[in-house]
Amino acid sequence: MTESELGGRLEAWAVRVERALESALPSADAPPARLHQAMRYSALEGGKRIRPALVYATGEMLGVDPEQLDAPAAAVEMIHVYSLVHDDLPAMDDDDVRRGRPTCHRKFGEATAILAGDALQVLAFATLTRAPASAAQRLGMMSLLADASGTAGMAGGQAIDLAAVGRTLDVSQIEAMHRLKTGALVRASVLLPAELADGLDSDHYQRLSRFGAALGLAFQIVDDILDVEGDAAALGKATGADRARGKPTYPAAAGLPASRARADQLYREALAELSQAGPPADPLRALAAFIVGRRH
Repeated sequence: MTESELGGRLEAWAVRVERALESALPSADAPPARLHQAMRYSALEGGKRIRPALVYATGEMLGVDPEQLDAPAAAVEMIHVYSLVHDDLPAMDDDDVRRGRPTCHRKFGEATAILAGDALQVLAFATLTRAPASAAQRLGMMSLLADASGTAGMAGGQAIDLAAVGRTLDVSQIEAMHRLKTGALVRASVLLPAELADGLDSDHYQRLSRFGAALGLAFQIVDDILDVEGDAAALGKATGADRARGKPTYPAAAGLPASRARADQLYREALAELSQAGPPADPLRALAAFIVGRRH
């Protein structure tokens, strides 16, 4: 798949998930209006939508109807957005800019931002309850997303990250943290469509799981690299923040060359898991290359 073809797919997937988010979110003038405005401000019209793109690309590979993918794509993005809203809070990373504009708590106040994150989290699961799927499939998606979001996933990784400020972690410890904080939700984005696929055997499921885990870790290593050498205007957020806060990162532990090499190794490991998938996996392969090769 060419770069322009992938660009077209990314744009189409972003339009789909934007429409799904717009439909799921409460209207801006419905009471409590300020809370709903904060939720919409945070969730709409911004971000690269990489996690929803993974849902759509994997679903396409597995032959899942795109209409069935809208709910999990919106749900995983709402979980991601809620985590950003809370990560940006003064008690966490205390960031002022996200996606090129003021963070939610800077725009609406800290209390409203906390509530907006809380509401986005529960709305993600409510959205899955209304997915056009069987009860067993909806339950499977909710369980998967819950595991990826909780103490065995994103929240647990963030807790480790906060506890590690000012400390020196080795590469294995940083990888363990990254697999939870970022990797778990990326892996879930790949596996959510698998819950909707007919006749998917255990071996294929495990291959997708390993693909998502490798790509998720590579994703966060690239983020760590971009925090060192990325352009703040292109990223839509400040760079150098992790080092300034004394947070452990992959480049801090291993250096930039080794970080780039590890991200490339993980990318190749991820692609190997798709070796038997044939041409239907081409969009997913191209998306993986985009994720690991991005510069912002």
